Amino acid sequence: MVDSSIRQASASTRGPLEVLRAFTRLGLTSFGGPIAHLGYLRSEFVERRKWLDDSQFAQLLAACQFLPGPASSQLGFAIGLLRAGWLGALAAFVAFTAPSALLLFALAGTGMSAGEGVASAITHGLKLVAVAVVAHGVLQMSRKILVEGALILIAALSAAIILVIEGAVVQLGVIAAGASLGDMLCRRPPSSEGPSLTLPFGRRAAGIAAALFVVLLIPALFVPSTEPSLPGLAAAFYRAGALVFGGGHVVLPLLETSLVGTGWMSKNVFLAGYGAAQAVPGPMFSLAAYLGAETATGVSAVMGSLVAVAAVFLPGFLLLIAVLPFWARLHGIPAAQRSIAGVGAAVVGLLGAALFDPVWTSAVAGSADVAIAIVALALLHAFNRSALLVVLWCVSASLVMWQVG
Repeated sequence: MVDSSIRQASASTRGPLEVLRAFTRLGLTSFGGPIAHLGYLRSEFVERRKWLDDSQFAQLLAACQFLPGPASSQLGFAIGLLRAGWLGALAAFVAFTAPSALLLFALAGTGMSAGEGVASAITHGLKLVAVAVVAHGVLQMSRKILVEGALILIAALSAAIILVIEGAVVQLGVIAAGASLGDMLCRRPPSSEGPSLTLPFGRRAAGIAAALFVVLLIPALFVPSTEPSLPGLAAAFYRAGALVFGGGHVVLPLLETSLVGTGWMSKNVFLAGYGAAQAVPGPMFSLAAYLGAETATGVSAVMGSLVAVAAVFLPGFLLLIAVLPFWARLHGIPAAQRSIAGVGAAVVGLLGAALFDPVWTSAVAGSADVAIAIVALALLHAFNRSALLVVLWCVSASLVMWQVG
């Protein structure tokens, strides 16, 4: 039975096809990497579709930040789950991941990557898209979450710590500190004004998910992978997805150790896939489609790709399912509300820090880039234009600057 604090979702009126359409749009247009995806998700589902409010968005994002795995994909999975149940979660994952996974699978064996010239200019333009999208998200979340001085202080301290000390463990510590400071300092938590999280399952399903995570992790950790057979691939990618905090680029060292370090593929082939992954929309973990196709032995490239993608995403989703019912129960408890408000402020600080490094530092190289990013932010923030228009503007402007330069 679902806990009394968790209301059953009405999947019959919020169909998975609705989720599939929404996430297909994002899967085709969400350029800019994991941090930018959080901005896209907020813009689409908080502002445009109003499937959840900023408080709920911050709660879900904080839960995803606490867990290993790809935070943006976990957040999308959770949004689909809240909207349309298990089929909605599956639809969100498939629609958000399939476009990039198919593109990267198509590149396997070709030796192609995003290199110099036009491809480099396009990639640079997409990085500028990330600047505008993340900045827009930070501004909007700040306005709605940082409603008192204590929360502004928590956000500022969180951003400062992250900018000075790098690492996924530090991020977890900042979120935990935000929860503690929120309980001590906040007077009126903004989360008390919004509805609680609505889940289609309870503790029993959460326990099954947690047990399955552990059962699959044990062989992935201790069974040696001597060749890139399907079991070997599944173990390597499940291990990477289960042990990486921060997602996205953070998973690359683990995958490089498992694939290049074992001699399953050359470093040049690995880096070619990484380069191509920078120029496609969708989650960075979709790189598994390319790597699985390149390394599979004794089976088709399609099967290797499917196994790699499923294995790298699965642990993060299982952990999220295991945690969400307990996370949802915190709503309605005053102390917990204050802590969640502090967590929301810490998340704003984390995104603000990420806006500077790595988003700004990796994208903006001069005054022309600043101008392009400002126009893109104005399109989003002042004129409420679509992210697709921002992508077209940034890429076109980057190509023009490349031609001029």
